[in-house]
Amino acid sequence: MGVGGNFWDLLKPYARSEGMDFLRDKRVAVDLSFWIVQHDTAVRAAFRRYHDHPNASPRNPHLRVTFFRTVNLFAKMGAFPVFVVDGEPPRLKARARMERFCRASGLDPSAMGLLDMDMEDGDGPGFQRNRVFMKCVQECVELLELLGMPILRARSEAEALCAQLNVEGQVDACITADSDAFLFGAKCVIKGLNSNSKEPFECYNISDIEAGLGLRRKHLLAIALLVGNDYDLQGVPGIGIDTAVRFVQLFKEDEILDRLDAIGKGNSAVYGNINWQSPSDESSSRTRSPHCSNCGHPGSKRIHLTTACVLCNVSGNVNCVSKPPGFKCECSACSKVRQSKQQRKHENWRVRVCQKISAEEKFPNYQIIEIYLNNSRNCSGSAENEDHSLLWKNPKIDDLVDFMAYYQNWEPSYTRQRLIPMLTTIFLREMVSNPQAGLLLCGQYEFHSIQRIKIRCSHPFYVVKWTRVSCGSNSQVDEQSDLQLGDTLEVNEPADLLDEPDVPLILIDDGCWFMATDENMELVQAAFPEEVDRFLEEKELKESKSRKKKGTPSDKLDSPKSTGIQLSITEFYRSTKVASQPRSGKEPAEKPSKGGSGEKRRIPTGSDRSLSKSVRRRLLFG
Repeated sequence: MGVGGNFWDLLKPYARSEGMDFLRDKRVAVDLSFWIVQHDTAVRAAFRRYHDHPNASPRNPHLRVTFFRTVNLFAKMGAFPVFVVDGEPPRLKARARMERFCRASGLDPSAMGLLDMDMEDGDGPGFQRNRVFMKCVQECVELLELLGMPILRARSEAEALCAQLNVEGQVDACITADSDAFLFGAKCVIKGLNSNSKEPFECYNISDIEAGLGLRRKHLLAIALLVGNDYDLQGVPGIGIDTAVRFVQLFKEDEILDRLDAIGKGNSAVYGNINWQSPSDESSSRTRSPHCSNCGHPGSKRIHLTTACVLCNVSGNVNCVSKPPGFKCECSACSKVRQSKQQRKHENWRVRVCQKISAEEKFPNYQIIEIYLNNSRNCSGSAENEDHSLLWKNPKIDDLVDFMAYYQNWEPSYTRQRLIPMLTTIFLREMVSNPQAGLLLCGQYEFHSIQRIKIRCSHPFYVVKWTRVSCGSNSQVDEQSDLQLGDTLEVNEPADLLDEPDVPLILIDDGCWFMATDENMELVQAAFPEEVDRFLEEKELKESKSRKKKGTPSDKLDSPKSTGIQLSITEFYRSTKVASQPRSGKEPAEKPSKGGSGEKRRIPTGSDRSLSKSVRRRLLFG
């Protein structure tokens, strides 16, 4: 949730639209709990639509989501994900979570004493309710460890540790939907991410928010205290997000929390900046020179009957014109009156907001301020990963196959196929960092060639062909290979369910088979520069031959008549009509009259074949 009051809608105008390549070669901290909760519902809904049954449910959707999204984030987007797991939530968070649950269930937690039960011991309904979810998180952690991803456990909030990593520069962005990540100090937050979508995702930078709204970290914290947050769902009654932003913008970042503290204590000194007007000043501001009731300009209507109004700028017998609807006089006296009214209106609004804040008991909550501002001490990693060492290891394929077979009933070939994009990415990165002549993919595949350029999700990729070394370059198709596409049909799941990665293709060329995968062009260029240069040269040669084949011969291009513009009907198309000329000593054939009912149509004989086609047609059909 994060900050209440539709806080994301406030920040949306300042979001950047980034594409797939934005995260390439960048480290990102992922809030694992948010990832599971956000996409578990989407996976279940897609599965029900696929099976056309309202009660259909996939097997362990949290594991499926974690597996596919991790492979896509690592391979397709080229990022280095760091997964952060929630620790023990603060008691305020547990109380607010229980209150939110009771609201959704239509219960009154105060009447049932549930909140006090949660605060007294750690075995209340709020903690019991999360045991099932924590079991799902633990299973996802086991899966990520088999995939070789680094995992950090926060002492408290996962988004707090993500923000701390972002502040320290260990990661470049945070992937979470909790808007209070900015309150913990995050600099770059990615709200939603869909690797199989052509649409860009939203990326929020704190620098853009500061430039657009003029709000810094303590300003955002003050807004969270006013409208509600994860530790206090209520906030201050009667204050929404617009009112909170407008009120907070009146103060500087260094003084905003002190001002809220003074207002909460009912200190009248906080109103010192309000310049109250005395009754005499107010009455004097209302006095102004008389204005014409007809045109609205200074001067009376009686005067304008005899003397023309200077501001109306009229000529002739008319001295002034009638004022239009919504007319406002721009004289100094009227402007001063309007300014005074606007100032009094703003001061009254400010007083009402201060009264609402002072009416709230124990405002502001210093414990909430301490949680947000001192997250480096209260929400840092656990003892075993206090140094935040981030290491990405190779996946344990055999253990991973057994794990997915046990939890998902996946065939070994299905798991290996879906893991191929991650393995090829790791192989290419190893070739870039430490090029070796005999390095093989999975110990049995070698780089063969680049087949073509493929556009996927509006981004170009190289289609790379891999061949098995054990069988040589002339290897025949192995029906028992783990990469046979037919093995995947045994999995009863939709093929395009959300974030499932692309399956590597099996290409057969002259009886030899190759595995084709989509790889990033820059990564392939860095790993195999000679192969890329050879592919580009061959591609350019094919394109030049194609252009020559489709082009016009040079002798036709040099022809003076070939200008590209048709000057006459006979320039490009010769006329087939031949003018009929009478033979010597004979008169030309007479044209039969039209409409003669008694006349017979003349049928052309053999001697008439010398006539042109148009003449014969007229003779035949009259």
